[in-house]
Amino acid sequence: MGVVIRTAGESDRESVTRLLDAAFQDDPVSGWIFPGEEYRRTTHPRLMAAFVDIVMAEGRVDVTEDGTACALWLPVPADGGDEHNGEHGGEDDGEDEFAALREAVDPGNERIELIGRLTAEVHPSGRAHEYLWMIGVDPGHQGEGLGTALVASVLERCDRDGVPAYLEASNARSRELYERLGFELVERPLQLPDGPLMWPMWREPRASR
Repeated sequence: MGVVIRTAGESDRESVTRLLDAAFQDDPVSGWIFPGEEYRRTTHPRLMAAFVDIVMAEGRVDVTEDGTACALWLPVPADGGDEHNGEHGGEDDGEDEFAALREAVDPGNERIELIGRLTAEVHPSGRAHEYLWMIGVDPGHQGEGLGTALVASVLERCDRDGVPAYLEASNARSRELYERLGFELVERPLQLPDGPLMWPMWREPRASR
């Protein structure tokens, strides 16, 4: 039986935020941004809520009908644009937006601002593409193919429309999943200062058969 996927609306904001918080509590990058279990438990949800708000305003949140998995997608224009709250805009605008995100979520945490700047620096520009910002699966439902179904549904459209896709894998397990779906490493991994690796990955559209 196929996975039923729908577009999340405003009424899904809190449940999607809770889902992402649960899915990424043990993620290496989340652990780097918010070191310490208690600190991460209390502060991490605020960053997830901010991400959901950004993507609901500028892109699209896909969610499985049972609410156990979600994917956050942003369309990036050929010029990079500045519509993604500084994520891929001009340098000055981006720094302002990264600083604003830090101020809103956790003013004393420099890593919230830093990771935004570092990922923006490695994000490819020049071609319009779909950006998979985050994908989260409830810990109790991981390994059931939900993440693959969420990504594949968008990649099918990318292939029809001839549009590339991009993401940053935050752990080795997800990197392997994306490689199976046709993503390839962009140049080299991103080494977070005193922290884990991230893998910027790009996927060219596949010809329809």
